[in-house]
Amino acid sequence: MRNAIESIALPAGAIAAALGVFGGIVALAGVDPVEVWVLLFRGAFGDSFSWQNTLQRAAPLMLTALCVAIPARAGLIVIGGEGALVLGGLACAALAHALPLPTNLAGTLLACLAGALAGGLWMALAGWLRQYRGINETISSLLLAYVAIGLFKHLVEGPLRDPASLNKPSTPALDEGLLIGTIAGSDVHWGLVVGVLACAVAGLWLRFTPSGFSVRVVGGNPRAAQLVGLPATRLIALACALGGAAAGVAGAIEVAAVHTSANAALIAGYGYAGILVSFIARHQPLAIIPVAILFGGFGAAGSLLQRRLGLPDASVLLLQGIAFVFILASEALRERDWKGFLALFGRFGPSEPMPLPPLAPRPGTGDQA
Repeated sequence: MRNAIESIALPAGAIAAALGVFGGIVALAGVDPVEVWVLLFRGAFGDSFSWQNTLQRAAPLMLTALCVAIPARAGLIVIGGEGALVLGGLACAALAHALPLPTNLAGTLLACLAGALAGGLWMALAGWLRQYRGINETISSLLLAYVAIGLFKHLVEGPLRDPASLNKPSTPALDEGLLIGTIAGSDVHWGLVVGVLACAVAGLWLRFTPSGFSVRVVGGNPRAAQLVGLPATRLIALACALGGAAAGVAGAIEVAAVHTSANAALIAGYGYAGILVSFIARHQPLAIIPVAILFGGFGAAGSLLQRRLGLPDASVLLLQGIAFVFILASEALRERDWKGFLALFGRFGPSEPMPLPPLAPRPGTGDQA
């Protein structure tokens, strides 16, 4: 019960503290913080239009958060989901341009599969570098993200560029039959359903399958995993590949449902925001769903803050950064032994007396007991 309360209370308290600090910062700029908080809620969940905008932004966040959460269950901190996302979108657009895909659901699935394959292979490289070359996966995945973005820009602005895209270099647009439509009666595309299903499947896989349990053992106690003969290297590569595949699908869906082609608009920071979502959810796939919706709402409210109060649209990025700092601080508080800390200062109650060492017999007294 204590762990369950901490899992909910600490992230909620961190978000509340971040909102308070953000309100103090905007107050220094001469803006009423209460009005900012109200507009954040209205822009995210105030009406049906706000909800649709929020859910549309939440779809890629769910998948990029899985790119962090699944490797984290194997003991890795991978933060290069942005690279897997852009390469997944590029692979989707390139395959549709290179091959005559059927313009139906099968063709869309093949294009998304290409995105998943590209993202999975790219993130598996970070796991391979960690296991075989001893390179820290946090640093390597972040650097690989920058490499992926550079490769993306080179191909989009060079060999794969559509000559008709003048001011905004893009790949050729996907055929109408390959595009992902919206859910009936709304502007939310089917990528939201894909994200929810991916989180649900990942949670069930980690919880109820032998391979998922093995991944959790490797992440929880690597020495125990070695003692029982688990293939740690293979499992780590699998976790990285699955996480990268989720981010690659996010990029493919953004191309097939939002942009219709691969261009610079795909580099929107969803991969970096997914890091925050995963940490707030404590790398639990099912908890990622509500957290992604919350931060999708923050992103949706940015334009409303700009229109009503004159704040920059990117001010929500400041809020996300503050929230990330408080989340890391809350994780540090979670690991603190509060009982021992309070007992040290006499605030927890009377401490038990320290037992005295046994008395040694005096020499020459004849007491040999």
